Amino acid sequence: MTKTNPGRFFEDYRVGQVIGHAVPRTVGAGERALYHALYPARGALYSSDEFARACGLSAAPLDDLIAFHVVFGKTVPDISLNAVANLGYAEGRWLAPVWPGDTLRATSQVIGLKQNSNGKTGVVWVRTTGLNQHGTAVLSYVRWVMVRRRAEGAAPETVVPDLAGAVAADDLAVPNGLDFTTYDFALAGEPYRLGDYAVGEVIDHVDGVTVEEAEHMLATRLWQNTAKVHFDVTARDGGRLIYGGHVISLARALSFNGLANAQMIVALNGGAHANPCVAGDTVRAWSQVLDTAVTAAPGVGAIRLRTVAVKGAGEGLKDSAGRYRPHVLLDLDYWALIPV
Repeated sequence: MTKTNPGRFFEDYRVGQVIGHAVPRTVGAGERALYHALYPARGALYSSDEFARACGLSAAPLDDLIAFHVVFGKTVPDISLNAVANLGYAEGRWLAPVWPGDTLRATSQVIGLKQNSNGKTGVVWVRTTGLNQHGTAVLSYVRWVMVRRRAEGAAPETVVPDLAGAVAADDLAVPNGLDFTTYDFALAGEPYRLGDYAVGEVIDHVDGVTVEEAEHMLATRLWQNTAKVHFDVTARDGGRLIYGGHVISLARALSFNGLANAQMIVALNGGAHANPCVAGDTVRAWSQVLDTAVTAAPGVGAIRLRTVAVKGAGEGLKDSAGRYRPHVLLDLDYWALIPV
């Protein structure tokens, strides 16, 4: 009897199925150092304990995307080991900060299934929850993935979940104690507060980062993401595929130039990995302001952003048929907390 895990195929899922993911992971301060080495991350709230204390927190939490990557990595062996593509995200909420010393684990529930017309693949929707050592949910999100079938056969009943277009501003979870009334803009790096951004405004983040093979593989190992396409050059035509979360973190870090005070991601409204990214691509980013809101926390506002990562030359976002243009890598819609 084989003892190795071939991963789940489309026909192995059923709506309502709950999957507990191995292996719990204790995250430490080294996680922050590696994250900041891999990406040009400079957010003051995550860089400085003293800055975080001045904003009402006990210390600097780990970067919000560290929590996302760790939780996401837990799910790969069970959800996307046999994936063709990670298609999108919705209803993501960061529910509590993650601190050095926390232990994260993850569970997922299958909430939708739809076989593709080719009979060889299907789309699986899951809602994943990341929990800490106290059983407190720190993160929840929906993602959908195109997964191979083991063999052609009867299709399960199609269930496509009804997902919200965006997390409502009133449903954003602001960390306990967060207070931006004495926020130090000079230390944060830019003078802009919520009122300085207009809905519809587009910000070109100017800088670029060329993706290196070694860095993306180090990052993907760090998050314990075991998807074959990220490591094995024989797993797909065109070489290793850069983990989509690597592109998310690069785009987020690049957005510091123009959005330095958008300190904490608290919701993921939607996202698409529009085209593959491979080593040698140079990633650039721009953001558009979609909405703004004021929270109940003192001095804390929320800004809804659409951040788009691109590579090489190209104009526009989508063609006349609604397909992403070839130079677009990522289209991400999220809420971040910012001083009022």
